[in-house]
Amino acid sequence: MPKASLIIILLTVTINMTGVGLIWPMLPTMVERLTGGSVSHVAVVYGALAVGFSVTQFLFAPIMGGLSDRYGRRPVMLVALAALGIDTALIAFAPSIFWIFVARIVGGALASTFAIANASIADMTEPKDRAAGFGMVGAAFGVGFIAGPLIGGVLGSVNPVLPFLVASGLSFANVGFGYFFLQETLPLARRTGGFVVRTNSFSALRWLFSAPGMLILAIALFIANTMQRGLESVWVLFTAEQYGWDVRATGLSLAVVGISFVIVQGVLVRPVVARFGEHNAVIGGFALSALVYALLAFNTSGAIGYAGIIPHVLGWGIAAPALQAIASRKVSAEQQGLLQGSLSGLQGLAAIAGPILSSASFAWFTSAAAPVHFPGAFFLFGSFALLAAAWLGAKADAS
Repeated sequence: MPKASLIIILLTVTINMTGVGLIWPMLPTMVERLTGGSVSHVAVVYGALAVGFSVTQFLFAPIMGGLSDRYGRRPVMLVALAALGIDTALIAFAPSIFWIFVARIVGGALASTFAIANASIADMTEPKDRAAGFGMVGAAFGVGFIAGPLIGGVLGSVNPVLPFLVASGLSFANVGFGYFFLQETLPLARRTGGFVVRTNSFSALRWLFSAPGMLILAIALFIANTMQRGLESVWVLFTAEQYGWDVRATGLSLAVVGISFVIVQGVLVRPVVARFGEHNAVIGGFALSALVYALLAFNTSGAIGYAGIIPHVLGWGIAAPALQAIASRKVSAEQQGLLQGSLSGLQGLAAIAGPILSSASFAWFTSAAAPVHFPGAFFLFGSFALLAAAWLGAKADAS
């Protein structure tokens, strides 16, 4: 793997994720500020925003992946980075909730940073090294997520708009950084000869499901990502209700997530996968996350809430790149961009289902009409779903 190209890709992802992390703790506050509703109402609107972002990501991610197979990774990456800058700038100046929806739709349509980064990793690595390579992208994600939420929480306590302005400026600076330093990883000889017809999302999913041995892997990936996206969507609201956390406490918890991802995916993925194999890493990782979800469902201690982050990231953070590595071996080198775009499209579907499930269950079980006050209902369901993903991992062909 060319070290210089790898470092630039990882730096690009880190800067991008810092911008994303800046806005995450503050987006529910912006929603509450513009709607003035109750916590249940904010949960519904916040979930709808997440769904809007994910619908457009689902529709456009395979197209972006296919375009990167045709025109190269670098130009598509630069477009994706610029999209985040536009997205966060629109949110910062939004006079109404309508404009936040517009911003999220624009951001979702062009949000392909991680798919293109993973395709670049696949371009540069041998199949046996891809789990570790995908893990390093996850570690870069974590580095950005350490700084982003911490800075966002501090800036948001001064002015709720400030994190979005800083995130937008950081994204556009990242475009400049990428323009001068990001190298192309897909040689001209390995690019597709024309625009790939099946880069619409539904055709891409049919292609994905028809690839030998891919269906069970895709279902497991969909379930795991649905549960993860649901957690991300409801985390700020859940921890405020369950533990009484404020913006600073939530930002700190997200920084713990980032630190955990750096350690797990930057350091532990390679030796764990080498020791136990990709197949067993998928099974054991999702099973461990299932246990953590069961704990979150009923726990009311903030300290245990913090502590539960680490084993969840350990399980999910090892299983996900192992699953991607298995999938990447089932398609040709010329189709890695389409594969990663298709997987991003599938993750986009999961990002539609996850926020709907988590926000709807949270809104219902925190409302006056609920038979019992149970903010952790989504996590109880999620524990069984992740066990199902582990079972599918046991059934999948890891060859």
